[in-house]
Amino acid sequence: MDYASGSIGRIFTIRFDDGDDFLSGLVDLARKEDIQAGWFNIIGGLRQAEVVTGPKEPVMPPEPIWHTVDTAQEVIGVGSIFRDENNEPKIHLHTALGHHGETMTVCVRKGTKTYLILEIYLIEIKGLKATRPWFDEGQFNQLTFAK
Repeated sequence: MDYASGSIGRIFTIRFDDGDDFLSGLVDLARKEDIQAGWFNIIGGLRQAEVVTGPKEPVMPPEPIWHTVDTAQEVIGVGSIFRDENNEPKIHLHTALGHHGETMTVCVRKGTKTYLILEIYLIEIKGLKATRPWFDEGQFNQLTFAK
């Protein structure tokens, strides 16, 4: 285990409308507002996304199981934003997606399109010396704290 502390900075309330690519929009907002670290909740709908439903086996590096979402889904989730080694915002987002009583829990990765509306409540974390650089052994961006 490793950890660090920070304090609450600004709080953003964000709305994405039908058809908006919310992952790209959230990255753009992080760049525009110079958000270095943050935690967010989402609620609303997705009509499209490329998601990972877990690893094929619990090994390192994991082999992700990809799934394409291509129908309206209710969504609720939590995520974080940290900068990588190139100072680019990297999002880690896990959600529950539901349609007609069927639910799956996923890691949302790319190709997102909003269905009707998606609300995001983003809390900026200030004073936290953390980044999300590429972790070669695991083949993913890993949350890392400065010493």
